[in-house]
Amino acid sequence: MLAENDVEVTNQSENVNALKGKQPKREPSRIRKRLWRERYLILLLIPGILYFLIYRYLPMGGIIIAFKDYSPFQGFIDSQWVGLKYFRLIFEDPEVVKVIWNTLQISFLQIIFAFPISIILALLLNELRNQYYKRFIQSIVYLPHFLSWVVVVGITVIFLRSEGLVNGFLDSAFGMDPIPFLTDPNLFKPLIVLQVIWKESGWGTIIFLAALAGVNPQLYEAAIMDGANRFRQAWHITLPAIKSTIIILLILRLGNVMETGFEHIFLMLNPFNMESGNVLDTFVYFKGIQQANYSFATAVGVFKGIVGLVLVVVANRLAKRFGEQGLY
Repeated sequence: MLAENDVEVTNQSENVNALKGKQPKREPSRIRKRLWRERYLILLLIPGILYFLIYRYLPMGGIIIAFKDYSPFQGFIDSQWVGLKYFRLIFEDPEVVKVIWNTLQISFLQIIFAFPISIILALLLNELRNQYYKRFIQSIVYLPHFLSWVVVVGITVIFLRSEGLVNGFLDSAFGMDPIPFLTDPNLFKPLIVLQVIWKESGWGTIIFLAALAGVNPQLYEAAIMDGANRFRQAWHITLPAIKSTIIILLILRLGNVMETGFEHIFLMLNPFNMESGNVLDTFVYFKGIQQANYSFATAVGVFKGIVGLVLVVVANRLAKRFGEQGLY
């Protein structure tokens, strides 16, 4: 009996080994096949991925100095740990409160006035039937986007300085005294918003025009049959068709509410409008670079990121609660 059992076990093991030998080689996984099939597209992605890794994610390790009394001579590791000291200073320093208020004012003024201009321009361009004229207008309104803020501010100074073109016209035509456009603190924020509208509104229409290209033309034909004019078509067809795009872009804009553009604001600042124009971006520069207060400047930067994250999450939840798709 034992001998027969041993023979059976031996035969089974031989059969198993034979089956293993006859099994075909494992084919490459579906993921590896897809990666190989799209290898050229992946190669195109590599520069962008490296950019974000090197300039966006790796520098985030420096956030640690917001919790330390950082000294360049002691380095990141050996600097004294102070915890939330500099975060408390953000709310204790009256200058920081004023800077945050300036930042929020400028950001929300841009959202209220500059953001809708791109939508209005897209709607107006969508109504043009002559394609050559439409492309010409598009090129004209896109052009300022490609100018640097140095050029935009330079043009503003030429037009609005005391002996500039605008004050010269007002003096010759109406005998008015020069208006201090560039030094009046009350005019700083309106000037910033107008510059953003002139430079960026045309570029912002690209996304909305792309969304409008997907609207079914039969909807307009049905609306015409029902007697709807151009305004009614835009209100009941065009705007609902791009509503999700508007909401997504608005959520993204709220995430950058603490960002007003360092270069733009910095070039427009002067000793006369500093109280009205100093924002978080320029404040971090003055504190972190000029005064070498790196820990406090880093804490302000972390605070900006936290506020932006909270606003994006809240805005996204509100969008979903009202039945929209949201950002994620």
